[in-house]
Amino acid sequence: MLYLLASGGLLSFNTGFAIWIAISLVVFLLIMMKYAMPPIMAALEGRETKIRESLEAAEVALAKAEAISKDNDKALREAEQTAHQIRKEAKEEAERIRGERVAKAKDEAEQIIEQAKVDIEQEKQSALLALRQEVAHLAIKSASMILDAELDEEKNKKLVDNYINDLSKN
Repeated sequence: MLYLLASGGLLSFNTGFAIWIAISLVVFLLIMMKYAMPPIMAALEGRETKIRESLEAAEVALAKAEAISKDNDKALREAEQTAHQIRKEAKEEAERIRGERVAKAKDEAEQIIEQAKVDIEQEKQSALLALRQEVAHLAIKSASMILDAELDEEKNKKLVDNYINDLSKN
C-alpha cells in the first residue's frame, strides 16, 4: 500500500499537473467569455425579452378578454331588458287590441239590438195597421150586412173609423 502512495497513486498530488489544469481552465474560461458567452447571453436576453413580451401580451389579452366578458354581460343584460320590454309591450298591445275588439263587438251587438228593436216596432206598427184595416173591413162588411141598405158604404167607413179611433184612445 505504501507503494501506491509513494509512486503517485490516486491520492497523490502533482503540482505541475495542477498548474497546467489551472492554466487550461483560465484559457478555457477566457475563450468562453470572449466567444461563447456573448451569443449565449444574447440568446438568454432575447429569450427573456420574448418571455416578458409574451407575459405582457397575455396580460393585455386577459384584460381584453375581461373587458369583452363585461361587455358581453352588459349586452346580455340589455338584451334581457329589451326582451322583457318587448314582451311587456306585446302584452299591452294584445290587451289593447282585445279591448278594442270587445268594445267593437259590443257596439255591433248594440246596433243589431237597436236595429232589431226598430224592425220589431215597424213590424208591430205594420201589423197593427193591417189589423185595423182588417177589423175595419170586417166591421164594415158586418155592418153593411146588418144594415144592408140603410147606410151607404161611405157612412159605414166613417162610423168604423170613429169607432177604431175611440178604441185606440182608450
